[in-house]
Amino acid sequence: MKRKSLSATKKTPNFYLTKLKDPQVQSLYNVFSNYLDSLKICSQKIMIGVSGGADSLCLLFFSKCYALKNDTKLYPVIIDHKLRKESTNEAKNLKFKLEKNFKINCKILSKRISKIDHNIQSYARDLRYDLFLKECNKHKINYLLLGHHKDDLIENFFIRFLRGSGLKGLVSFNKNISDYDSLKIVRPFLSISKKKLFAINKKTFGFFIDDPTNYNDKFLRSRIRKLLKNLDKEGLNFDKFYLTLRNLSKSDQVIEFFVKKNVFENSKYFDKQKKIILNRSFFNNPDEIILRSLMQLIQRISKKKNYPRGKKVISLINSLKLSNNKVKLTLSGCIVEKIVDSVIIYPENR
Repeated sequence: MKRKSLSATKKTPNFYLTKLKDPQVQSLYNVFSNYLDSLKICSQKIMIGVSGGADSLCLLFFSKCYALKNDTKLYPVIIDHKLRKESTNEAKNLKFKLEKNFKINCKILSKRISKIDHNIQSYARDLRYDLFLKECNKHKINYLLLGHHKDDLIENFFIRFLRGSGLKGLVSFNKNISDYDSLKIVRPFLSISKKKLFAINKKTFGFFIDDPTNYNDKFLRSRIRKLLKNLDKEGLNFDKFYLTLRNLSKSDQVIEFFVKKNVFENSKYFDKQKKIILNRSFFNNPDEIILRSLMQLIQRISKKKNYPRGKKVISLINSLKLSNNKVKLTLSGCIVEKIVDSVIIYPENR
């Protein structure tokens, strides 16, 4: 029994390093490893989100190779949303297969929930990130790797476009690294197509789990996915569309520069009183700068994960601008009070 165990241990790294000899696998791995090296996280603990899809398994394979080369500690995690009756068995089968065939030990995270009748995918996303965050805090992990790719980026753009999002919303997903509370979420594959990741998955682990909700027209993302396939047949060039999206992101970065400038120069935070005071110049900016600046500051005081709704903030701004008298309004757990030429933001319950 002991000899068999030692033999299995020796074969494990050989499987990964042998697969890396394939030119296509090696080429994409170099992109992946160079990006992780640029973040200087080789000596960090890293959590890997494993859904069982070809993209997440490709991420897991490259992460395992990276760990073997850099002695990085990996924490692969499977989320069981329990939103479908098959999900628990699927999670257990995925865990078993990865452990038995590839010597990867995954932890399943789940939470018992009541029935959700609407916004199921949104709820599942929030649940997923909350479970990731809790587990990362438990093990003092700062980085979470996810397998989102170029196709996800384009799908997300169209979803936000149909919902009437502004520039910030349209490009919000287009970041290789973003913050979720204290957690750094890293998406190394945003410039890589789903087709390439499927090809890598076929050459490495050689299996994936196909989520049936991907084909359910009840979900907006599934309908968008079908729409994009039809547009592809009609000749829509997704590489050019991706470049357009990157250019929009650059425009968004310019706006964010002036938002930071406005917040720095025209607001002051008082830690003891837990309040922020805005001067008159705060509102002497283009509408988008004012909107984003105020949303950011309200979120800072409220300490909520998400920004307040844009429409409500716009209504608040209009009230503050149009009134010459004292104004006192509430939004997102905050009181926003105008006194003469200053605006004070403080918690509703303090």
